[in-house]
Amino acid sequence: MASAAQLKALLKAHLEGDESLLHSVAMQIAAHEAKLGHGKLAQELRGLIDEAKRRRPAPLMAGINQSHEGLGGLLELSYPKARLGDIILTKRLGHQIHRIVSEQRHAAQLLEHGLTPRSKLLLVGLPGTGKTLTASILAGELGLPLFAVRLDSLITKFMGETASKLRQVFDSTDRIRGVYFFDEFDAIGPQRGLTNDVGEIRRVLNSLLQMIEQCRSHSMVLAATNHPDILDSALFRRFDDVLHFDMPGQAQIVQLLKGRLANVAQTGTCWNSLGTAASGLSYADVTRAANDVLKDSLIEGRSQVLESDIRAVLEERLNIVKRFARKSG
Repeated sequence: MASAAQLKALLKAHLEGDESLLHSVAMQIAAHEAKLGHGKLAQELRGLIDEAKRRRPAPLMAGINQSHEGLGGLLELSYPKARLGDIILTKRLGHQIHRIVSEQRHAAQLLEHGLTPRSKLLLVGLPGTGKTLTASILAGELGLPLFAVRLDSLITKFMGETASKLRQVFDSTDRIRGVYFFDEFDAIGPQRGLTNDVGEIRRVLNSLLQMIEQCRSHSMVLAATNHPDILDSALFRRFDDVLHFDMPGQAQIVQLLKGRLANVAQTGTCWNSLGTAASGLSYADVTRAANDVLKDSLIEGRSQVLESDIRAVLEERLNIVKRFARKSG
């Protein structure tokens, strides 16, 4: 049963035409019903929300284009359906992300008491460890659109233009609630003095620091980096939380492989042995390997795959990763 505060928030969102808030409150109600054990109702509510988002993408993007000419080229809009159950997390990271979702779902209650939910997050980790998927999951869980910031459009060679475009993006967070995702964040937030064009990058960085600190919107701002060592130290203090994404251990690899292949693997498959064999692969690499196994079995018309088949594909993926690492080094 929706609370009085949620019912008021739903009506307010409807009257103001704030679809993102409407979806967010509806997702809160669905999550509450699921917690009460009303799984079917929660699933139906989520299905209705997803259908509503699917039918109404054009007006939202049109609003962005009308508000700032050219802003549509800076942002890629999507409506993720990913959920927390779609990612394998360590206990520590899982707790952090669940807490973020919970704070966002109870934002109105926190704000009434002078508290603010976590909304500015720095995601740190090697490629393939789940940073981009986490951005999609936060958007999906909260019923918000995901805006991926296009660095190729954001960063220009003209003095002052990058900072101006950054301002357009942060202005958009005030007008349209969503999850705004900066991937490869180190491209715009490197330590001062690391680049040749020190003057310009300092101006961009100073603008960025100010915009993040002054951002008080109800949107979420996520920044991801594979190279936290080159980020300017002043940036870390501007974020509400820092999420560290590690490479998967044996337990996580086994969980991922079993989740993808248990239904087609031969009886007696030694998953722990496969988990050890895949050591050094990222979550993304293990997922690709599992998908390769599934594709091979479908193409060859086999209803069951052998442990040796899985091992061979994992070893193939490991060789690719090692060759790439040698070239990068």
